[in-house]
Amino acid sequence: MRVRTALAAGALLAAAAAVAPLAHARGADGLSVHGYGTVAEDSTVTLSGTYRCTDDSAGPVFVSSTLRQGNRSAGIGGTRAACDGHLHEWVNTSVVKEPAYQPGAARVEATLVQLTAGGELGLPTPGFLAREESDVELH
Repeated sequence: MRVRTALAAGALLAAAAAVAPLAHARGADGLSVHGYGTVAEDSTVTLSGTYRCTDDSAGPVFVSSTLRQGNRSAGIGGTRAACDGHLHEWVNTSVVKEPAYQPGAARVEATLVQLTAGGELGLPTPGFLAREESDVELH
């Protein structure tokens, strides 16, 4: 019985550590990537995770993601973020062909980016609020 209790406690601690970057005090920006993604028969790739941001008054905030598998790398969509201090899900989807991604191991880089009014030219300037790199399994 003690072994089961110890195993259960260890599992709970591991789960808490996995979400710790976003579980801290409300008011901090953060980002995570789920450990899986999907590749559909039509080459549609879907990636997801969670984010939290607190202030978009300086400009819109987006969650962008890049998928790497072997020597292949491609941007997978972008999601507009709701910056209200609450934890939200993000899901990015894109059709990627030539060559298409395959089920198996891959790596995702997700970034929480805020676009602010630029200097002299007035072009939007990206400000990086959070970044997460994670291994994923494509199904």
